[in-house]
Amino acid sequence: MLSKRIISCLDVRDGKLAKSVKFVDTKEIGDPVAQAKKYYEAGLDELVFYDITASSDNRSIMLDVVSRVAEQVFIPFSVGGGLRTVEDCAKVLLAGAEKINVNSAAVKNPQLIADASKAFGAQAVVLSMDVRRAAPTPAIPSGYEVVINGGRTPVGLDALEWARRGEDLGAGELVINSIDADGTKEGYELRLTRAIADAVRIPVIASGGGGKPEHLYDVLTEGHADAALVASMLHYGEYTVSEIKTYLAGRGVKVRLPAS
Repeated sequence: MLSKRIISCLDVRDGKLAKSVKFVDTKEIGDPVAQAKKYYEAGLDELVFYDITASSDNRSIMLDVVSRVAEQVFIPFSVGGGLRTVEDCAKVLLAGAEKINVNSAAVKNPQLIADASKAFGAQAVVLSMDVRRAAPTPAIPSGYEVVINGGRTPVGLDALEWARRGEDLGAGELVINSIDADGTKEGYELRLTRAIADAVRIPVIASGGGGKPEHLYDVLTEGHADAALVASMLHYGEYTVSEIKTYLAGRGVKVRLPAS
């Protein structure tokens, strides 16, 4: 059995670490480079870096920040935000990332997933999905709709259908960002995560809502996720990586424990 992964998300706006609640009320809370180094040294398994306004501002990602983070960490590091072409993805990988994370641009141009997967390998391509609850319709039978541009633009696309299509196009991993749970610290969206994890064969990372170690246990077991993404729990110093992993190991979840 593969170890479950604990991943931290660095949402970056204007070069500063930021945090929102349900994708709004975003506040700057620190230096992403310093936080990345701190989490790496504490035993985090992976890092995800999102330039959260690159897509909505129609600009390129901040490669200088990507490069500075990559210099400080020696764990898998994926980067997303404003990646619209294979060339954009290549620049991020050359700046030090190991994976590229596509979201809005992939919805607008699904061929981007296939082209990136062909160019860099499926293991380097992560499809990130921002999802919110919606009234079930023939177009959205699961009751979960994909939203793009940093949670600003609903597109009438069913999340379950998009997850399956992303896998078929060549994504090697999925990040499921629940807009409804984002920043609430009240627990992950278990129904959504489980539905997608059971529908695809590639790893699924649950994102949005982690507030205490019990929430990670729930999504990694009941939610069938392969990894859990945390932000507020670490950013605000409420828990350490070691505390989270020790709790999970104590409840029988296989994790890579930090060296003592």
